[in-house]
Amino acid sequence: MTPDQIRLINRLTKNITVLYDGDAAGLRASIRGIDLILEEGMNVRVCTFPEGEDPDSFAKKTPLDELLRYLDDNAQDFIQFKASLLMLDAKNDPIKKAELIRDMVGSIAKIPDRIKREIYIQECSRIMDISEQVLLNTLAQLVQKDLTDRGKQMKQEQKSFEVLRNDLPLQTEKVDVLYELERKIIEILLLYGNCEEEFEDLLLQANDEGVVETVSVLKKYKVYQRIYLSLQEDEVELAHPLFQKIFSDLMDYFNQQEVFQLEQYIQHLEADQIQEITNILMAEEQQLLHNWESKQIEVKGKDQTIAQYVSETILSLRWFLVDRIVEELKGELSKEPETDNAETLSLAMDYTKLIQHFSQKLGRVMSRYH
Repeated sequence: MTPDQIRLINRLTKNITVLYDGDAAGLRASIRGIDLILEEGMNVRVCTFPEGEDPDSFAKKTPLDELLRYLDDNAQDFIQFKASLLMLDAKNDPIKKAELIRDMVGSIAKIPDRIKREIYIQECSRIMDISEQVLLNTLAQLVQKDLTDRGKQMKQEQKSFEVLRNDLPLQTEKVDVLYELERKIIEILLLYGNCEEEFEDLLLQANDEGVVETVSVLKKYKVYQRIYLSLQEDEVELAHPLFQKIFSDLMDYFNQQEVFQLEQYIQHLEADQIQEITNILMAEEQQLLHNWESKQIEVKGKDQTIAQYVSETILSLRWFLVDRIVEELKGELSKEPETDNAETLSLAMDYTKLIQHFSQKLGRVMSRYH
């Protein structure tokens, strides 16, 4: 079972029961894969069949009502199942027990929900006969290590991901990245808002075998529609008040008019809006923005399509907003290093995974056109 398959299941249900043969060899090794399911925030139960039986043979000779009753009676919560299984292996060997406790806490660390983690810590403390505080300290260490590893991986991906090349010296002035990205969205709307382009959508679709899988399809949107839907999906509003006003006016205009005419559009605008729009259009012509790749902002090149330009801009905005949240969480961790930071660490780890997803998606968007 792959992470993509798990995410597909997660869209349909939060609950999953994994069935194991009664005499399956290497059961302990095979249950490690279920950590991937826990990582997606799903509720996992495990059911084993009598020795010599597998799900197919047992189902064929058992009436449906008895089969369902067997599953209800014998399915165990995965964490409890794994803890009991590992403790049977460890028995009275203290070294082996210590290794298995860390293994157990490693599975709990995959669970995004803090309340569930604490409940499982309590249950493991009871089963393993070890204090909750020791387990909580181990959990915090594992979450912190996972966060650090993901951060390193993300940096490596950023290094291998090139947006533009130029030989100009690095600029030292500070740039308001959020301001520039929001300004860029307004620029796209002014230049291409009414253009119809093909954008990539991900849909759930059953294949010939009836298995539901994610399929990439191209769908036509007006550029202003795609931008509006993307911001609505993320529940994002432009932060700059002037850009908010222009964005709102542009959306109203596009929805009412079939053709965008700049002269007609600006007639009802206020002076500050007209001045900003003029500045944006002049800057687009002059191409004065240099070394933007170091700021995670991509500049539209001559060989890029409008759809790519829009997709890169929206992904860059998402990347920036999530990265800012991660930095705020890191600040909280540094201020109170001695407190229970499990929830904050978990949030930071989840957001770091999201940035990694943005990086991969941005790479796919660019490779499609180069």
